[in-house]
Amino acid sequence: MTTMNRRQSIAAAGGLAVASLAGGAATAQTPDRKMGYAIVGLGYYAVNVIMPQFKNCQHSKLVAVVSGDPEKAKRLAAEYGLPKRGIYSYDNYDSIKNNPDVDIVYVCLPNSMHAEYTIRAAKAGKHVMCEKPMAISSAECEAMIAACKQAGKKLMIGYRSHFEATNLEARRLANSGAIGKRRYFRSEHGFVQRDPSKWRLKKALSGGGSMMDIGIYALQAARYMTGEEPIALYAHEQTDKNDPRFTEVEDMIEFELEFPSGVIASCMSMYSANQNHYILMGDQGRIELEPATRYTGNRMWTGKDGRETEVTSPPGPGSTQFAGQLDHLVQCIRENREPIVGGEEGLRDMRLIEAIYRSAREQKRITL
Repeated sequence: MTTMNRRQSIAAAGGLAVASLAGGAATAQTPDRKMGYAIVGLGYYAVNVIMPQFKNCQHSKLVAVVSGDPEKAKRLAAEYGLPKRGIYSYDNYDSIKNNPDVDIVYVCLPNSMHAEYTIRAAKAGKHVMCEKPMAISSAECEAMIAACKQAGKKLMIGYRSHFEATNLEARRLANSGAIGKRRYFRSEHGFVQRDPSKWRLKKALSGGGSMMDIGIYALQAARYMTGEEPIALYAHEQTDKNDPRFTEVEDMIEFELEFPSGVIASCMSMYSANQNHYILMGDQGRIELEPATRYTGNRMWTGKDGRETEVTSPPGPGSTQFAGQLDHLVQCIRENREPIVGGEEGLRDMRLIEAIYRSAREQKRITL
């Protein structure tokens, strides 16, 4: 999955727009026009993380919001200077097809709603950015991919770490041979989820617990830092079902991945402890990130057997990982190429997550 060509594609995402292909959509024929995003779901991540990032984008702008709370939608529309035609409810969501300002729909809803609103966006003739995990089953992922292909629209999954400068530099170092032959990877990702009323703790909405929410970062990092796809895995769950937070979903899940080269990855996700870390060890050194995948403040060290040298990474594509992500999809639309983290990437993760859950449930090693 991780190659120098892919890294070059990432870097290109932050550059200037390239003239669109002849015969493309009308919106793609104006390279200097910022493409418009509609944000679907006005929860914390959308409002406090994604929406403020449009000021950092070169090729993207916010043009619409979709919410079940009309007052919240009106307030945010006023704050961002959006016209009345840029305010939608879930009931009139499909009429977004009639709004030429909207080129891309960004689905920031609970996991179980990703498939429905992605498919409806594609049918409305819009490109789609969808938050991770892509859906709550591989079958839903496949349906999302098929809907976007049928509509001739791009589908990208919100894997922001692929646009984060520290992670990009870590991948470059690993691929360069700086630590020799890769041998072992370890990652722990977790935070304390205290409120049992949160949608993430309701299986019907989330599809699962910490694995779906924060464990996916460890899974992704294992794949992009090794540059391989796992061939087998084993998982173990530890959850206190007497804890009111975890009556429906898992707390801690540990999983081990085996890769074709012989690399072993040991990963942990959890909702009962705070951690954000990964380390890749080679036969000539190591690369360590802590924190590894936060919104800001990620740090990296290299060394033989410890944190000997702190590495300051170069800027990534875009002024932030979020701006890089938002603009990358615009570039892919203009140049008619597939996003580096398209629907197939989300599907791969979902198939692995299903295998992790199966392994933990059946308490056995799963060959992939």
